[in-house]
Amino acid sequence: MIKYMLSAWLFISLCASAAAQQNHTISGFVLDANTSAPVAGVNIIGKDLYAISTENGEFQIKNVPAGKYRFEITHIGYAHEHFTIEVVDRDIEGLIIKLTESITSLDGVELLGKTEKRKTQELSTISVGVDEDFLNKNRENSLMQTLKKIPGVSTITIGSGQSKPVIRGLGFNRVSVVQNGIKHEAQQWGNDHGLEIDQYGIESIQIIKGPASLVYGSDAIAGVVDIQPSKIPLPNSFSGEVNLLGETNNDLIGISTGVQGRKQHWFYRGRVTYRDYADYKVPTDRINYENYIFELHENNLRNTAGEEINASFSLGFVSDNIKSETFFSNVNAKNGFFANAHGLEVRSSNIDYDSSSRDVDLPYHGVNHFKITNNTSYYLNQHTLELDLGYQNNQRDENSEPVPHGYMPTPPNSRERIFTKNTYSLNLKDSFDPNEKHDLVFGINTELQNNNIGGWGFLIPAYDRYSAGIFVYDHYKINGNFHLQGGLRYDVGLMETKSHFDWFQTPVNNPDGSTSRVYLQRARNESLEFSNFSGSIGLSYIQQNTTYKINLGKSFRMPLANELASDGVNYHMYRYERGNIDLNPEQSYQLDVDIDHTTTKFNIGISPFVNFFENFIYLNPTSNYYETLQIYEYTQSKVFRFGGEARAGINLTPELRLDAAAEYVYSRQTSGPKKDFTIPFSPPLSGLLSASYQFKNIAFLQLPQLTADFRITAAQNDIVPPEEVTEGYQSLNLSANTTVQLFGKGKPTQLRIKINNVFNTEYYDHTSFYRLIDVPEPGRNLSISMTVPF
Repeated sequence: MIKYMLSAWLFISLCASAAAQQNHTISGFVLDANTSAPVAGVNIIGKDLYAISTENGEFQIKNVPAGKYRFEITHIGYAHEHFTIEVVDRDIEGLIIKLTESITSLDGVELLGKTEKRKTQELSTISVGVDEDFLNKNRENSLMQTLKKIPGVSTITIGSGQSKPVIRGLGFNRVSVVQNGIKHEAQQWGNDHGLEIDQYGIESIQIIKGPASLVYGSDAIAGVVDIQPSKIPLPNSFSGEVNLLGETNNDLIGISTGVQGRKQHWFYRGRVTYRDYADYKVPTDRINYENYIFELHENNLRNTAGEEINASFSLGFVSDNIKSETFFSNVNAKNGFFANAHGLEVRSSNIDYDSSSRDVDLPYHGVNHFKITNNTSYYLNQHTLELDLGYQNNQRDENSEPVPHGYMPTPPNSRERIFTKNTYSLNLKDSFDPNEKHDLVFGINTELQNNNIGGWGFLIPAYDRYSAGIFVYDHYKINGNFHLQGGLRYDVGLMETKSHFDWFQTPVNNPDGSTSRVYLQRARNESLEFSNFSGSIGLSYIQQNTTYKINLGKSFRMPLANELASDGVNYHMYRYERGNIDLNPEQSYQLDVDIDHTTTKFNIGISPFVNFFENFIYLNPTSNYYETLQIYEYTQSKVFRFGGEARAGINLTPELRLDAAAEYVYSRQTSGPKKDFTIPFSPPLSGLLSASYQFKNIAFLQLPQLTADFRITAAQNDIVPPEEVTEGYQSLNLSANTTVQLFGKGKPTQLRIKINNVFNTEYYDHTSFYRLIDVPEPGRNLSISMTVPF
């Protein structure tokens, strides 16, 4: 399939090259007039000509015939600019466009326009903005894997198509994932549960590293991945794109098509995504699990194939005083689990897992996530009211071979665990600007969850969970470059777990020596209430090209149903898990510092943090066993953590850029049964070296860019039993990005080629789900993707 894609690419591109020989190129940079910093996302628009500035402020307009042209320069937060240029017989290079920030009037509402970068600089929280260009160039098999290149962000991977975010060594429900203002609610408490989010069609993401409970509430104790709504289409416009993807490691075929349009006030968006992939390959031919050797056929990690079908649509309205958009989305996936990840039962299985690399046999899961959200903003004089409403239905079926366990007879079907989760969300926020010094925000968040269970295997009980919080936040401008932020929040929560009995009888010895057969009770009706105060205070100071930040925050997290009331065998982890009804909410205190210096030539920055948990919740292995399975119990301990990220980059020449980043986290339990040990899934010291070279036009290829990423990861010797030491490794990834003008003077087609794990290195990721059973990371993978706009 990739061979045919390459042939088609070559043929179409040669045709395009022949048609473009008489045309020229206009290129240059867009800079902030005050700071001389590059400005990304600027629209440069002329008659039948169009470009958008990159992260480095660079823009290029290809296939420009000789003539005189007038261009309009637009960007939110900057005054509109124009320039006229005449193209005669050569390319025009090195144009410098400087933009000044503006104040825009919106029918009586005065808005101070600021770039996203400036807004981030003024906030004391440590955040990273991710734009569409980054997402396109670094796209991996899941959204969270795509974000892995950002310092301080890693993932817990579950096969080739699933993952969940980890920020500074903390993951699961300690990181909130927010999409269109609504917190994504699935079954992310499980090690083997990924996030059901279509990564196509996303334009920007804001990643907050550190405590963010003030605005986002419980579960944002470690940070937030905020997937922000896309920009509203221009009036009387229609556009779309087709994304094609092929990969060699797991024979993936993917296509995603999106369209958007707008009349004057009404607009819409729609997208359909389909992905089908086979078992992925690892650089080994055998797996050693519990001293049992599993042979792999042709290096395929058997039964890791899958299929995804996603669809979304939104309808919106915008006018002078109101903006509203309603989103409908459905993400459906069927993914196989590596057969041996379900314990040693596979030794007696009659399934031929090697008969086909595209089959999805037992064990597997099917997940469907349906979501409806509405975001409405009202502009009323000095107030901006924002209302977010959401409904989510998450249906998860986990299927495995019906095998008897202990006193459990052979189950009647393969549906081991079923989760049906309904979530209703409401957020209301009033942003009030009483004067030029203060930006006040008052907000309310509420959420209601109902989670039902089914299947023959019990792990967590059905439950209802209600949470509500109210907060106030003030951004005080001491002067134009000196900003103070602070706020307080109060939350209440209610968790009601429901009773559950085994579907089979278990013999129980009576005091009189007799034996009875009873339906054991695994969970009881319990009603638990929680409440908490949290807050933060911070300063930011901008001194020309240098930004200084300091922030102190207190966050909290309500215990989950699995932590409070689990009581069953988790066959995916091959252990018995038991909850603790006496757990208290996690409370965390964190001090963050950030120093960043950025110019047009280079940047350097450092982001250290110090963190203390009063009562960190984790699953602790005990010396007790249940039917040959080790019992793990949830417990709490005090935890001290520190670490941070460092980054640097330099433009050695206009074409060559070098970047380096490093991240480190130290964790230590200072109380509890694992005192003086670290905490589970602690990432090791890691560094990333990147080199990017921007070529001039090569034949039909417009400004091809070659990037090499070399990751160096130290050994993780600091573990908590029963974790095992993970050796250090180095891996090299290569990528090439370019554009080709396929259809006249319209937007160019984007082409990307990536090779991950170039040397097919066998290495282990300490935060991978499959690391627990000694499965290495995927081997060499060649991917080719194409984005065709229309």
